[in-house]
This record gives sequence, structure tokens and C-alpha cells, in this order.
Amino acid sequence: QVQLVESGGGLVQPGGSLRLSCAGSGFTLHYYTIGWFRQAPGKEREGVSCINSDGSTDYADSVKGRFAISRDNAKNTVYLQMNSLKPEDTAAYYCATDMLNVGNPWYEAYEYEYWGQGTQVTVSS
Repeated sequence: QVQLVESGGGLVQPGGSLRLSCAGSGFTLHYYTIGWFRQAPGKEREGVSCINSDGSTDYADSVKGRFAISRDNAKNTVYLQMNSLKPEDTAAYYCATDMLNVGNPWYEAYEYEYWGQGTQVTVSS
């Protein structure tokens, strides 16, 4: 069955970097849009970035220039490189896959059918 597993979260100081991984199984990841989302306590889940089947990418304004999404087709894995991290980046980060592609904006969580369990990112000194 379709599974997504995130890893790479942790505690990092402001200005530091982390690379998150999203490993897919049960499907060919690069055929579909993969999105990264995050959710902080008491806040709604928000779209961070996505990579489409054609390799095009999108980013939330809050992370443009700091985060970079990429994909390794051989490993069936999507990465989120996060640089210049800020305390406001603290959240649980999730990856998800949009298989049906019904046409909703990439940053809308309801566009995605399958989700990973999440990985926690904490930015603090």
C-alpha cells in the first residue's frame, strides 16, 4: 500500500539547517505531486513546498530563498533542505502525495490523499 515516511527532524539553533526526507513505498513517487506541510501547536496545517511530476516546484512566501525541495527518483525520496531556520519554523513537518490531482491549489491540505506520520522540527537557542 501507499506509504510515506518522514525523517530528519530535530532540534536546531536559529540560523541552522536541517534536511528532511520523505521516503515513498507502494507507489512511484515522481509520478505525482509531493507536498511538504507543517503544523505548529494551535495553528492550521500550512503548505510549505511542493514538487510536481515534471520537476517544477512551489514554495510558501515565508520559506522562499531559505528552503529547497528536491527529489531522488532512484531512492523514491523527496527532500526538503531547510536553511537559515527561524524559531517560527518550529512545527511538525509532514509530506503528502496528491494522486488524484483534482486541481486544487498545491498548498491546500485537502488536495492530498496520503500523508506521512510527521517529523518534529524545533528551532531554538
